[in-house]
Amino acid sequence: MVKTRAVISGGWRTLEWFWNQKATAFFRSPAGAQVKVRYGYSWLGWDSQKQTLDDSAIKRLTIGLAAIAYATIQINVRADTNVTYDVYPGEIIAAPKMPF
Repeated sequence: MVKTRAVISGGWRTLEWFWNQKATAFFRSPAGAQVKVRYGYSWLGWDSQKQTLDDSAIKRLTIGLAAIAYATIQINVRADTNVTYDVYPGEIIAAPKMPF
């Protein structure tokens, strides 16, 4: 499902949260923005799959079995912007064929 969210700069912002489920998300822009998966709660958590977007290559984040506790997909942008991404329940191996 393609989603667009307004994101305010200044730190890590949660786009999606998951509890006890697998998921896959795809990102491409804005260039310079960073995306990651965060497992767990506050200081008890850990980061995974941190990637920087470049406006050309599609970046994939997956939520795995560690989400049995709690997981979020987060983004950090340089300036306030709208972010469009594609997110699916379960594990998706290939990037979407449609541009988003």
